[in-house]
Amino acid sequence: MRAGALRRRVTLQSRSTDRDAYGQQSNVWTDYMTEVPADVQSLTGRALEVAQSVYSEVSHLIVVRYSDLLSDPAKVATLRAVYVNGGTTRYFNIGAAINVDEFNREINLYASEGLNRG
Repeated sequence: MRAGALRRRVTLQSRSTDRDAYGQQSNVWTDYMTEVPADVQSLTGRALEVAQSVYSEVSHLIVVRYSDLLSDPAKVATLRAVYVNGGTTRYFNIGAAINVDEFNREINLYASEGLNRG
């Protein structure tokens, strides 16, 4: 993987539940990994068709370097990615994480852009 391809920075967050002042349960997102070098790609055409066989609502592919924190695909699928681009914050619900060729070099995160902020 070429380093220049990972020009973007994303924050991966995990969800936990908490109680507010009124005792109501609410979701709280906490940073799991910050400033992760990534490539955020919109999937179109053939790439989208292939990706949707992995996860049914995929709209984006986020490529990151391998990390031991991302080695459990089930855990990674519960995370969300937050991408800030020029003042615009975008939230991506991660649906699947693939260790490319099982070489522990790069992880492909298949995600859908969340209208619900994750």
